[in-house]
Formats: sequence, C-alpha cells, structure tokens
Amino acid sequence: MTNQSFSESTGQEERWYLRFNYYHRFLHVIIMISFLGLVLSGMPLKFYHEAWAQTLAKLMGGVEGAGFIHRVCGALTFLYFILHLIFAAYYVVKLRDEPLLKWAVGPNSMIPWVKDLEDVIGHFLWFLGIGERPKFDRFSYWEKFDYLAVFWGVGIIGFSGLTLWFPEFFARFIPGWAFNVAIILHSDEALLAAGFIFTIHFFNTHLRPEKFPLDPVIFTGKIYAGHIF
Repeated sequence: MTNQSFSESTGQEERWYLRFNYYHRFLHVIIMISFLGLVLSGMPLKFYHEAWAQTLAKLMGGVEGAGFIHRVCGALTFLYFILHLIFAAYYVVKLRDEPLLKWAVGPNSMIPWVKDLEDVIGHFLWFLGIGERPKFDRFSYWEKFDYLAVFWGVGIIGFSGLTLWFPEFFARFIPGWAFNVAIILHSDEALLAAGFIFTIHFFNTHLRPEKFPLDPVIFTGKIYAGHIF
C-alpha cells in the first residue's frame, strides 16, 4: 500500500509505503514498555552487589518493588507473545489457499529463505567494495534475525522466569536442580538480549546515517521510498 505527498523543498512527489499496520505498532509499543521495564528492574537484581544497581533498586522501591515491576512487565511479555501468535494463526488461516512458498517464505514473510543467504553474501561483498548493494525484500535478513531472536528469547527467558515465579507449582514436575539451571538461563539470556537490543538493534534501526537519530516507522507505520534498503 502506497500514498504520495508533495514536497515543497524538492518540488517533487514523495512516495510513502505502509510498512506496519496498527496491530504491529500496538504490539511494538507493548514490547518496548515491557522490555525496558524488565531491563531496569532485572539488572539491579542480577548485579545487586554493585552500587549503581543498589541505587536503581532504591528508586523502584527496593528489591520488592523491582521484583513487582519485573513480574508486571513479564506478564506484558506473555501478553504480546500470545497476541502475536493469534495474529500469526489468523495470517495462516487467511492465506491457507495460497501456495505455501508465496506466503510462508515470500517477500512479506519473516521466515529466512534462500534469498536471505544470498543477501548476506551480497551485503558482505558490498562492504568489501567488490559488489553492488543487494536489494532486500520487505524484511531484510537482519530484521528476520531480530524477530527470531525475540521469539527464541521469549521462549527461553519466559519459561525459565515462570519456573522462578511459581516454584511451588513447577516443583511438582521438575527436580530441584532444574531451578538452578533456570536461574542461569534466565539471567544470562536476559543479559544477552539487553546487550543485543541496545547495540545491534539500535544501530541497525536508529543510528545508521540514513536513519539517525530516530526511525519513526514503528510509530507512524509509514516508510519513505528513499529510505528503503
């Protein structure tokens, strides 16, 4: 879907594409709120021995307050994950009569396919100055990686977090040593996720020259044709 507007500065028509609908933007807002809340409340619990972590915990009402915020944001995480699964199921049912390769691995899909491997190779060749910059589909290979990373992270961090949130219930089904494993998985995977989001994701999304200082597409839903990869 496209629309056009007139630019007074260039005297030419500007073409905009609808990249994200209202549902996608709504889910992303929940993701941002829950993720930032989880990081701010979780890191003081992980690095409780550091002065900065103790100060941050005090601002949230101590360890109890940080734990409460962490659980609320955890519940929001499960909410957006479930809402996304509902949308994915709707998408599959809606397009069930379409050829599989058209909707499952087509240009609008988040599932990696052969073209993504070609784009990775082409991109590195372009980095080295021995090839042209590849033309990506609606979602580039690194955006698909971001998506799958969140999908994987919610599964690992979410399930391990649930076992720690309701230990009495899960103790009926899993041995005691599994809780020690859950603590390690939950803590280290969360640290990895925070590091990735605040470096790789932020750079690719906002800090590249053509996007800096902010890419508003996730809020407006629209992308300017000149900013397409």
